Amino acid sequence: MTLSKPPSEPTRTDRLLAAVGGLLAAYVSLAVADLAAFWVRPEASPVPAVGGAVVDRTPAAVKEWAIRTFGESDKAVLQLGILIILGLLAVGIGLLALRHRLLGSAAVGAFGLLGALAAVTRPDSDSALDAVPSLVGACAGAVLLYALIGLLFARRARSGSGAARADRRNFLVVAASAGLAATGAAAVARAVGSPVEGNAAASRAALRLPRPASPAPAVPAGAQLRVPGISPFLTPNRDFYRVDTALVVPRVDADGWRLRLHGSGVREELTLTLPELMTRRIVERDITLACVSNEVGGPYVGNARWLGVSLAELLREAGVRPPSEGGPADQLVARSVDGMTIGTPVEQVMDGRDALLAFGMNGEPLPFTHGFPVRMVVPGLYGYVSACKWIESIELTTFAAYDAYWVPRGWAAQAPVKTQSRIDTPRSFARPAAGTVMVAGVAWAQHRGIRRVEVRIDEGPWQEARLAAEDSSDTWRQWLYPWTATPGRHTLTVRATDGTGATQPEERTDTMPDGAQGWHSVVVTVGEG
Repeated sequence: MTLSKPPSEPTRTDRLLAAVGGLLAAYVSLAVADLAAFWVRPEASPVPAVGGAVVDRTPAAVKEWAIRTFGESDKAVLQLGILIILGLLAVGIGLLALRHRLLGSAAVGAFGLLGALAAVTRPDSDSALDAVPSLVGACAGAVLLYALIGLLFARRARSGSGAARADRRNFLVVAASAGLAATGAAAVARAVGSPVEGNAAASRAALRLPRPASPAPAVPAGAQLRVPGISPFLTPNRDFYRVDTALVVPRVDADGWRLRLHGSGVREELTLTLPELMTRRIVERDITLACVSNEVGGPYVGNARWLGVSLAELLREAGVRPPSEGGPADQLVARSVDGMTIGTPVEQVMDGRDALLAFGMNGEPLPFTHGFPVRMVVPGLYGYVSACKWIESIELTTFAAYDAYWVPRGWAAQAPVKTQSRIDTPRSFARPAAGTVMVAGVAWAQHRGIRRVEVRIDEGPWQEARLAAEDSSDTWRQWLYPWTATPGRHTLTVRATDGTGATQPEERTDTMPDGAQGWHSVVVTVGEG
């Protein structure tokens, strides 16, 4: 006879085993779902799907706190938090199943339905197959929990300590076998790799970047100062900041990638493949990118050598005119394969600056984390209004007609980069020896350039720093101030003046709604020489 209710009041051991059964059912559910997602697409796995839904619904202030607190580990922290919550719920479901066996298994199924709903309603979902991983995983977890709780029911129904020990042993054998099987299957799947990810990796490895028709000018010899601790003029790809909402980095197969250009003012809709894009006039430029979430003195800024095609040339060939020339569209909405939308002013894209559709970064194809196969790069604008990664479509519209992803969440629709400067060395709370200390760092005001950098020691007068050679107005500029340091505690402050003559304001502001501003300071304690 199948028991659906416990034959007697459960013991403490029963409760402990039921909690273990709930945790194990959740683990097997996630492992089986991940295994299924390898064959559908990794983004359809329940934790990324639910996590993505959480990210989309999280208030902007909370997102900013997460970025400030956890930096680029914010996504890992979110997923860890989801797993902890799932673990606590799994314990509760296990205890529920101990009293109502069918109800416990039904609860596992309900969470599977929630994961499936999250997966198919993600902006990047284009198939009902995205529901399969969560549903298959939930079925596996529900069956396992039902079987494990059945063994506990049998243990309570049978009399005698020997029989009870045997049933408990059966419970542990089934639990361990299920856990090991799920772990092994998941490990094999990860070792073999997802077909989707494998195809994408192969397409990137096979990509050969073309030579630029318009190469980047040689970096001036004096653009890189020889000061230990200063940011390098060109940021290595591995060190380039990453701020986005993708819990699973999209792995796009370049062979199947397409870019669609359409919308208001487009004479004829275009669809381009990557080979077609790469047959156009190739442009190479050094451009500094900055994230609007970068606080004063923050790390979310980097300079790279980008290779791609002129976005303005492509737009003009499609018949697009900027508003200043009577064009009907004032906003370009770029869409990513993960559903992100980025709104960029058409006027700025077509005003002569080097706005690119980039497929190369520092001499190699774009890394997956930075938008392979193609991304947008627009100097002088914060990334959230210009730097669409994994781009798949460009629509011409108006700011009045459409709000891109970040605008309803409290960010400004338009956001030119603000003039900023940062002290890289010495670090805050450093303890340099008395004598000459090299105070150095970087300053940026893309598309305006940096005219002057000044340093102040404590409340003393501003002293002009030595500027490194300028590569272009679209890149950051290094600076250096030799300081004769005296023993004691000191505050070092920096400010910059851009190419228009405007100096950074002193008052610090938050990153919302259009970027932080203010002077960067560090506190150091100078020892005896």
